[in-house]
Formats: sequence, C-alpha cells, structure tokens
Amino acid sequence: MSGVITAARVTHDSGSVDDLAAASPDSQRAAVRALRSVPEIEEAYVLSTCNRVEAYVVSSDATLGRATLEEFFATTDDDALVVTGHDESLRHLLRVATGLESVVLGEDQIIGQVRTAYEDARGGGGIGPMLEAAVTKSIHVGERARTETAINEGVVSLGSAATRLVADDVSLEGATGLIVGAGEMGRLAARSLADADVSKLLVANRTVDRAAHLADELAVDVDAVPLGAIATVADDADVVIAATGSDEPVVEPHHLADGSDQVVVDLGQPRDVAPAVGGLPSVTVYDLDDLESITAETREQRADAATEVEAMIDREFELLCDQYKRARADEVIAAMYESADRIKERELERAIAELEKGNGSQREVLEAMADSMVNQLLAPPTKSLREAAAEDDWSTINTALQLFDPDFGGEPPRSPSIAAMAELDSADVQVGVTDDD
Repeated sequence: MSGVITAARVTHDSGSVDDLAAASPDSQRAAVRALRSVPEIEEAYVLSTCNRVEAYVVSSDATLGRATLEEFFATTDDDALVVTGHDESLRHLLRVATGLESVVLGEDQIIGQVRTAYEDARGGGGIGPMLEAAVTKSIHVGERARTETAINEGVVSLGSAATRLVADDVSLEGATGLIVGAGEMGRLAARSLADADVSKLLVANRTVDRAAHLADELAVDVDAVPLGAIATVADDADVVIAATGSDEPVVEPHHLADGSDQVVVDLGQPRDVAPAVGGLPSVTVYDLDDLESITAETREQRADAATEVEAMIDREFELLCDQYKRARADEVIAAMYESADRIKERELERAIAELEKGNGSQREVLEAMADSMVNQLLAPPTKSLREAAAEDDWSTINTALQLFDPDFGGEPPRSPSIAAMAELDSADVQVGVTDDD
C-alpha cells in the first residue's frame, strides 16, 4: 500500500451557499471518474451534499494531488477552498462521518451520505487499498459514535432544525405544510412537520410515485403532487420547505400567496428558492445559513458527547495509521520474499544441472549454491551500508544491525566505529557475482 492522500473541500464553514453551488459536481460518480482520468491519480473519492463538497485523491506525491484538486475546484473561490495533507485529510474524514463537521452536530444523515459516496466511488473506479481503509474506517467510527455516545440525541437533521426554526414564526399545530422534494432531506423535513402536528402535508416531486411513497410513511393527511403543481398548491401552505437536487430554483415568487403570511425554508444546494421570493412582503425566507441559531443550541447540548467522540476519533485515527504502516511493511516483505524466491529457484536449477552433469561433488555444488545465494541476497544491503557509512548515516547502519543481528531484541547494538566502517569498506569481499556475470 503506497501513495499519499490529499483532500480539498468547500463546506458550510469555509464558503457560502453560492460557493457550494459552484463546487457541486453533476454526480459523485462522474466526479470520481474525472479525477481518475488524471494519470497521476491512483484513487479518488468524492462526497457531495447540501453542506459540503469534498474530494480525496491518492497519488505518489502530495504536490500532484494538490494540483489535481485545485484544478477540480477551479470554479471555486480560493478563499472558500480548504486543501489538506495526508494525516489531516484522514482525521477530517473521520470527523465528517461522526457528524462533528455537520451543520447540526452529530446528525445522522451524513453517515448514509458517506456510504453512498463510497458506493459511487467504487462504481467510478476510485476505490483502492488506501481509500478502502480510510472510508470504511470512517463509516465504522461514525457508527460507533452514534451507538456509544449521545452525539445524535435531540435535533438530528437539517429537516428537524428547519421545523424548529419555523415554529418561532408560525404555529404548526393545525397548519398546512408543503414539502418540495421527496429525497432524503425532504423525507426528514416531512417527518419533522408531521411530528409537529400539522394538519396536512403536500409533497411535490418530479416523480409523483416517490412523493406518494413518502406520503404512505406519514401518519398525517398527505397529498402527493407533481412538481409542476406548486403554483396551484403553494397558496394553501403556511410553511414551505424546499429540498431538491435541482440546478435551478423551483420555488418562484408567483408560486406563493399574495398577502397571506408564509414561511419558506430553502434547504437546497444549489438554491431551491429564487432570491426574489425574499422580497415578497408577506413571506419570510430562511436558508441554510439561518439555521445557525438552532444548530448552535444543539452543539452546546452535545458538547460532552462531542468530547467523547473526539477521543474516539483520536484512537481510531491511530489504528488507521497503524493499519497503513503494517500494509506498507507487508508490501516490502512480500517483495523481499519474491526476490529471494527468484534467486533460490535460479540457483537451485543451476545446482541440479551441475549435479546431473557430474561437475563436482554434492558438497561442492551445494556450497557453491549457498555462497551464490548469500552473495546475491546481501549485495544490495552491503552497497547501501557502505553508502550510509560514507555519509555518516548511523541511523541506517543501526537499523541494519538490528535487522541482521541474531540477538535482536536484546541490548541495542552500539554504533560502529569509524575504523570498523573503514575496515568494512576496504574489505576484499566479492558479492553478487555469479556465473552469469
């Protein structure tokens, strides 16, 4: 397992709603494929939600990864873009999955989004050994955080936060609500309004069957309508919550009642509500930035749980780093064994041929085979040690002594003297010489 992870992101913390809209890809899978099309990029993972667009790449060099990500986010304001190196990127991904980086601290929706992005990345050919370990570890720690701490108690989604915000302006009991969009965010908002005892819900969606399916899940009077029917049903709504994946606004000024007080919450990314709606005198419009008051309250309530999750992340991050180290060591060990095995096979064939020809006694042939194998195996480290001695690189020399010392695990060997190394350098030892040379 080789390579380095680099990540870049635009989030609700670093940029505005418009910055997020500019950074949002057409799809996560397409974004992964675009990143993988760059020759230097070995793996890629993209997470795109209403509150964040994040891209992770694996390359042989961090500079290559950074340049690729800066090009990927070329349409984004530089002030809104955050680029991180290997360790910080891994730790951030763990924080994202646990909900510590969410607008609503500890919200549950994000872990499902991390999983979906993982499947999209696999489908786009972006998941290799490094990101496989990183993303699956983030999902694991996200699940632990929610089962072992109270990080997700209380308000657990932007949908429920929106309902809390609306309740400050209008009495929801007996009210009529309109949900625009039947995706995950719309589903959470609909459930939250139903729990707030609205008397009726209207669900508008491009696919009416999906809206109808959501209606079947709710214990309240619900009508499923096509998205184009907003103009005829929005007049009846006291509350409108919009959460679609549309590239253009779907709620326009002419959709809303003239003179009746209404509250509109825009959870879309990009915006679902046209800016001109905010100019209507009878309409109050909230967007993602306005949810800060609710999310700040939730953050305060979950401060103790967040501390527990931080400690959990610290430990899981260490385990992930250890996993990478073991994998890299295993790669080197496997390569060493493969090289040694090739030498063994070649020398064994040579020895058998000599014996079949009757060239020398068995002992002579076996001794020659053993000498050749030792010479070939020790030639590379011998060369490296002589170069290290010439450069006064005692760290490399001590490491070699530990690796080859039969008493490894006992007293650490002392650094060789200059005289001893000089003697080694001048020794008349021929290594790596075979009959093929």
